[in-house]
Amino acid sequence: MRFTIFQESRIGKRRTNQDRVAYSYTRDALLLVLADGMGGHLYGEIAAQISVQFIAQSFQQEARPKVTDPVLFLSRVLSNAHHAILDYAFDKHLSDIPRTTIVACLVQDGVAHWAHAGDSRLYLIRKGRLLTQTRDHSRVQLMLDQGLLDAESAAVHPGRNRIFSCLGGSHPPQIEFSRGVPLVNGDVVAICSDGVWGPLDADTLTNTLADGRVMESVPRLMDEAEMLGGTQCDNMTLIAMTWHDDHQADTDTVSTRTMPADAFTTQMEGFGRGKRDQEDLSEDEIERAIREINAAIHKFK
Repeated sequence: MRFTIFQESRIGKRRTNQDRVAYSYTRDALLLVLADGMGGHLYGEIAAQISVQFIAQSFQQEARPKVTDPVLFLSRVLSNAHHAILDYAFDKHLSDIPRTTIVACLVQDGVAHWAHAGDSRLYLIRKGRLLTQTRDHSRVQLMLDQGLLDAESAAVHPGRNRIFSCLGGSHPPQIEFSRGVPLVNGDVVAICSDGVWGPLDADTLTNTLADGRVMESVPRLMDEAEMLGGTQCDNMTLIAMTWHDDHQADTDTVSTRTMPADAFTTQMEGFGRGKRDQEDLSEDEIERAIREINAAIHKFK
């Protein structure tokens, strides 16, 4: 495999960053995953951390050097991540179970498979055009589908952030799976939270990412989303990957050709390492949260 990949997450104007993002790859498989946590003080952040960390660690264990069945893998790890969040809430005696959106994309044998719940989005861009994108699991999207809203009204609708599917919460997630899409040279897969796609339209995202130079285009999109978000700017997270033919060479590309079959590389920020409000959590509270996250994940390994 050969690809270029870049991820970035910013806190915006919020006290904490409840978004989580990671990528991991072996010689023959690549995983991208993003979660946008929802919940009161701390807990949405933990739901997102449990989900991304669980899915990434499962990939590390099973992709040797690729998973047996991409769709079954995505189905199992998203379901188990959901139950790990429920288990954490049970152990903490929480009356309100934390929740998180999720998008996970697995690429192997040159084919991309993805699954999602909530309103974080995946875009697939080919030859400068938006080939496909995920459909939000939101009330506003249902109203759009039914012709009760137009796109302009949906963008400012007061219920635009209300979603009906997620990991965690009191209802089982309605996880949507893609068909496998064979990737061609220059394809761009981008995944982002609503803090990015909310201020930006699909044309802006598509046109900016179309040239495949994700190292430059991701920060540029983040800057624009942050500026447009203004004083109400939400957490913003974007990960983008450009797929290359194996023979193409570039200083920024990753080539997995010489990796050992049992090796993997992962890029994921740990809990509590991002910018936080000074009055939010003490170091002891962060360490305790990390232990509780790891315990919840361990039960479903």
